[in-house]
Order: sequence, then C-alpha cells, then structure tokens
Amino acid sequence: MAENNLTTVTEFMLMGFTDHPSWEIPLFLVFLSFYLVTILGNLGMIILIQVDVQLHTPMYFFLSHLSLLDACYASVITPQILFTLSTGRTVISYGQCAAQFFFFTLCASTECFLLAVMAYDRYVAISNPLLYTMVMSPRRCWGLIMGAYVCGVSGSIQRTTCTFSISFCEDNRIDFFFCDLPPLLKLACSDTANAEIIIVLFGNFVILVNALVILISYMFIIKAVMKMKSSGGRAKTFSTCVSHLTAVALFFGTLTFMYIRSSSGKSLGEDKVVSVFYTVVIPMLNPLIYSLRNKDVKAAFRKITSRFQESNM
Repeated sequence: MAENNLTTVTEFMLMGFTDHPSWEIPLFLVFLSFYLVTILGNLGMIILIQVDVQLHTPMYFFLSHLSLLDACYASVITPQILFTLSTGRTVISYGQCAAQFFFFTLCASTECFLLAVMAYDRYVAISNPLLYTMVMSPRRCWGLIMGAYVCGVSGSIQRTTCTFSISFCEDNRIDFFFCDLPPLLKLACSDTANAEIIIVLFGNFVILVNALVILISYMFIIKAVMKMKSSGGRAKTFSTCVSHLTAVALFFGTLTFMYIRSSSGKSLGEDKVVSVFYTVVIPMLNPLIYSLRNKDVKAAFRKITSRFQESNM
C-alpha cells in the first residue's frame, strides 16, 4: 500500500544556485566567460592541429580528440547552468536529466581512457623514438581512439541504466547544479544498495585502471629518461610530458576527490566546488596548458596568424 501511494517523479529541480539569488548575474557572467573561452580554446586547438602539417603526429592526433571531448564535456553541463541562472527556471525533465547524466558520464569516462592512451603514446615516443612512427601507425592510433570511445560509451550505458532504474518519488529537488550521481542517489525511495555497488565499483575500476596505466607508463618513461647521458636532453625530453602530467593531475585528482574518497567526510558544499572545477574549469584550462608549454603549438599559431595578417594586407 505504501508503494502505491508514492508519486513517480517526471521532472527534477536543480537547486544548486538557489541559496544565493543575488549571485545569479555575477555567476552567469563568470560561467558564460568560462564557456566561451572553453569552446574557442578547444575548437581553436582542433583547427590548428588540422591545418598545420607539422602537427600531424600521433601526439597531436590524441590531443585533438582531448579538445573535442573537453568541448563536448563543457557543452553538456554549462548551457544548463546558464539557462538556470538567466531564467531562474530550475526544472529539468526526467529524460533531459538522464540524457545529461549519460553524456556527462560518456565524456568523463572516455577522457579517462584517452589520458591513459596519451601516456602510452609518450612512453613509445621516448622509449623507442626511432620506431615511434611505425609503432604508432595511423591504424593503431585510430584503434586506440575507438577503444577509448567504445569503453566510454559502454561505461556510460551501464552507469546510466543502473542509476535510472532506481525509483525516484515525491522529493524531486536535486541540491546540485546538474544531474550527477551522488545527489540523485539521495533522492531514491527504493533500495539502492545493489545499484550503488555496481555503479561505484565500475566507476572506481575505470579511474584506478587508467591511473595505473598512466603510472606504469611514466615509470618506464622515467627509466628511459634516466638512461640518457645528457642532462639537457633529459630535461628537454621530460618537458614534453609536463603538459600531459598537469592535465592528468587536475582531472584524476578532482575525480578521486569527488567519487573515491570516503563518504563520511564529504561536504555538499565541497562537492559543488569540485564539480564546477572538473566540469567547467578543467575543460577551459586544458588547451591553455597544452598551448602555453608547447613550442610546436605556439609556432603553429604564429604561422597561422602571420598567414592571416598577410592575406588581409
């Protein structure tokens, strides 16, 4: 009888920014500026890699897909935030919430696998420089990319199916700014134990396995670098990995803080800040990280800029 009296949820209310109405305009401007920089930076990186022949290498091939994922990643979350802040409308339908969760999880999972692939690429480039182009052939590069996307899609289907097979009833207020796993589970009115075990184990598996691949790759990279006789050569070689290591530290650090750490010490306020960082800030920072520390990218940008100026003279 109790179950028959429950009202099935057909929509949710995203209450993440309702605590401070006076912040809506400043937050809208901040998120809008972040989103514009993210889209322009990542699409600019993709165009630059496609246009400049010098960047037609496996490393930049993977980087172009990282930029694509970051642009999609931000586009799944930020427009909803901007819509909520500009209109005050917090309602999102059940289907929209499920779609947002699916594509958010897809982008995050695929990026985990892609960062591991990029670590393997750096290992091959440094350990076997003479055989690099042969080992990282176009066919293998496409195989690794497709593998990352397939794993990302499979994981997203699994997590979304498990999450939205849970019953939501009566309380439909999500104290968050998008449809993420922890706040959704708090609204469940059915037993979530089995679903949580599957979701958490799979999520932790994706993060830990890819982190392990990256760690092992860099252990071999360090070993190869230490064998080099020239200290200048060691510094120059390892500097090519700094951008990737920075991206890995930011992405995996925030995911670990959000999803793997103990729930006993969690604070909803902290979760909101961390979520903004990895859904909005990191996709904006990645093109800056790779462009500011990369001589090839800066040279390609200067070349394209000079061509554009000459064509307008």
